[in-house]
Amino acid sequence: MNAMRGLHTHLFGTPGGPEVLALHGLTGHGRRWESLGADQLRDTRIVAPDLRGHGRSPWTPPWGFDTHVDDLVRVLDRHATGPVVVVAHSFGGAVAVHLARAVPERIRGLVLLDPAIGLEPELSGRIAGLVAQFPDYTDAAEARSEKVHGSWGDVPTDALDADLAEHLIALPNGRVGWRMSIPAVVASWGEMARGFVLPPRGLPTVLVQAQRVQPPYVTPAFRAALTGHLGPDLTVVDLDCDHMVPHAAPDEVAALVRKLL
Repeated sequence: MNAMRGLHTHLFGTPGGPEVLALHGLTGHGRRWESLGADQLRDTRIVAPDLRGHGRSPWTPPWGFDTHVDDLVRVLDRHATGPVVVVAHSFGGAVAVHLARAVPERIRGLVLLDPAIGLEPELSGRIAGLVAQFPDYTDAAEARSEKVHGSWGDVPTDALDADLAEHLIALPNGRVGWRMSIPAVVASWGEMARGFVLPPRGLPTVLVQAQRVQPPYVTPAFRAALTGHLGPDLTVVDLDCDHMVPHAAPDEVAALVRKLL
């Protein structure tokens, strides 16, 4: 894939509507935001790129936060007419905070959905090792089973089916896997083990923590630091769901985005 090519970007909702930059999590893709753009947030304009190393975007390195920020600034240059609200899930939440620090004038607010940032290095290293050791599946049934018995257990069946149709591909070895770069994913687990950074002071921010995730991706240290740093500009919401917050609680997510629009 061409390193100079921009991110593959999905556009959902209403052209000319309030603009929302939507960032997926690690191993995901931008089309995961399609249902929000077709239903709960259909009167907004959702700009949803495949992050580098994922989907139909370039898979070439480097894969660090700085590169993701540069990629997303180019997405904003192309698709946004003014400051945007960013709704971001998991690893996308970490990228969103770095983006807000780099170009605060282009961000109206952040909705961070169970962000994975400042994780314990032992946890990140263990998961990165598993990704490298088990990068694919025997068939679609095995891939689906992993999701159902993992963090997708409370996701509606139609959303799960749509994700498999978009993201699961046949591999040259005769097995199947997600449309993503395994080296990029492994490297990104290392990025999530870096010390966390915080959004600019005064930036309206919503932190959503998924209560069924154990150990939590939202660490007590990050939550406490965010609370102390942002004060009244921070809203904290605890949801009784697993990690796939955008699919498990779309109505709640849409309501939180609308509060910042």
